[in-house]
Parts: sequence; C-alpha cells; structure tokens
Amino acid sequence: MKKALITGITGQDGSYLADLLLEKGYKVYGLVRRTSTPIMVNLEHIKDQIEFVSGDITDLSSLIRIVEQIQPDEVYNLAAQSFVGSSWEQPVLTGNITGLGVTNMLEAVRITKPDARFYQASSSEMFGKVMETPQKETTPFYPRSPYGVAKLYGHWITINYRESFNMYACSGILFNHESPRRGVEFVTRKITDAVAQIKLGLTNELRLGNLDAKRDWGFAGDYVKAMWLMLQQDTPDDFVISTGETHTVEEFVEIAFSHAGLDWRDYVVIDPKFVRPAEVDLLLGDCSKAKEKLDWKLDVSFEQLVKMMVDSDLKKYENITK
Repeated sequence: MKKALITGITGQDGSYLADLLLEKGYKVYGLVRRTSTPIMVNLEHIKDQIEFVSGDITDLSSLIRIVEQIQPDEVYNLAAQSFVGSSWEQPVLTGNITGLGVTNMLEAVRITKPDARFYQASSSEMFGKVMETPQKETTPFYPRSPYGVAKLYGHWITINYRESFNMYACSGILFNHESPRRGVEFVTRKITDAVAQIKLGLTNELRLGNLDAKRDWGFAGDYVKAMWLMLQQDTPDDFVISTGETHTVEEFVEIAFSHAGLDWRDYVVIDPKFVRPAEVDLLLGDCSKAKEKLDWKLDVSFEQLVKMMVDSDLKKYENITK
C-alpha cells in the first residue's frame, strides 16, 4: 500500500486530494498544527480513514520527525497562507509559511526519505502582471502580491532541490480552482454564499471590488487529479494546470444570481475596500503540456462549477433555516 503525506489537508485541495488517494488505495496521512484544533468540515466524511500527524510547516524538526516516522512514498505540499488579500496585511507570515515552509518540507524529505516523490502547489499568481497571454510553463513571472512572491520562492526552491539533489520534485502551477469547499473569504465562494443568503432572505446585498478582473477558473476536484498524475511520471516536471478559458468576476456573478432566479444588479454594491493594492487583471493558462504529457482532462465546465457552488450553499442555508 502506497503512503502519502498531505500538508494543508484540511483545505479545499487537501480534502479533494485525500478523497482521490483513498479511492486509489493509499494510506493517507494529514499534517495538522499541534497548536490548534484543525477545522475538519471538509474532511468530515473521511476523517476516520486518515491518520493525522501533529506538526508545523514552519518547524523543520517536527517535519523531519514526521517524514522519518511515516516514510511516505509521496508528499503533497499544499500548506500555505493562501488568501491573496491577507498577504499584504501579513507579508512576513505569508513568506514564512508559503515560501520558507516549502524549504522546510523539502529539507525534511531530503534528509529522511530522499526517494519520496514531492509535489509543490505553485500558483498562477506568480505570473501576476502577465508578460504574455496565455501563460505557460516558460512564461516569465511577475508576481503582484506578497502571496505571489512567496509562491514564486516555493516554486524555484523546488526546482533547485530537484536539480541540486536529484530529487523527484515537481510543481503544479495551478490557476484558480474553486468548489463548494472553498473558504468564504475567496471571491467565488463569497458570491455563491451571498446568493444563497439573498435567495432565502437572510441578507440583501453583496459587496465586491473589481468586477472586470479576469480569471481562469476550474473545479478543484479536477485539479487534484493533475497533482497525482504529476507524481506518476517517469521524470519530474512542472505543469500549468488551467481550463484555457477566462471569465470576469461579473460573469461569475451573473451566472450565480441567475441560477437562483435573481438579477445581480439589484444586490451587488461596488466597494473600493475590496480592490487589491496591486491588481492582477488577466490570468489565462495554457495547459496543453499537461493534456499531452499527463493525459489530463477537465470534467466540470465553468458554468457547471458556478451552479454546483450555488446549489451547495442553498442546501446549506436551507438546512440551517429549517
């Protein structure tokens, strides 16, 4: 039985990845911080099938102990301070977790289980002020947030360990991927959560920032399949994972409200405080390399994704208000 260690397991991606690996017969270990009680809402349905280990991505000694104890075949590093907006308010914390945390995890693997296969969750935010459209693996990076900068460090240190120590280490440069398990602090889930509340009379407005920002949005459940596929190849490599389509925040809003039988113009208020200090205007990925080399494909369309998230939030609030 293969063993996999997932950092950031309680988040959206970690939970979908755990689902996938359990289906494939893996023994799944999840890293959780010993200083706090982990929020298990995304793992409620499978928490009894996962072995949780106590440690911290910023504490190298705890990671060495864990990797030595588990001897994992695969390590998926998804841990991060992952909310872009907060990275301006907490740049040092973001750097420590999202950047240096990657080095800690790589070093723990190098010291105790150098033949383990390592996956690093890189991000399209590394492209930031884009140098070309669409963005692919060879596109120059120009991050526009402390989060993007930290992710770029994590990306390059992964490449450095691969080339310096001949480790099987690769990065998935994932474009925006969403789901009903996304945190409500992210704009997509903020929208669908508000739609459900408005539909059920629990609130009457939604405050947003830049409706013209364009993103390449996909379904998280599709994207974790790409993570797994990357670690099944003969040689490690880095891949852009995206849909190859771009949509504005306004398009997302329109589909979400329309699905609930509402006109978004009656409820959306533009609030300058939600506009980023340095905006990323357009992200559009070219995932042709992943499709060709990994035989990866998308199963959920943009419209299906938005409707799935609205339906999930409607169900949640309907259950609460019963």
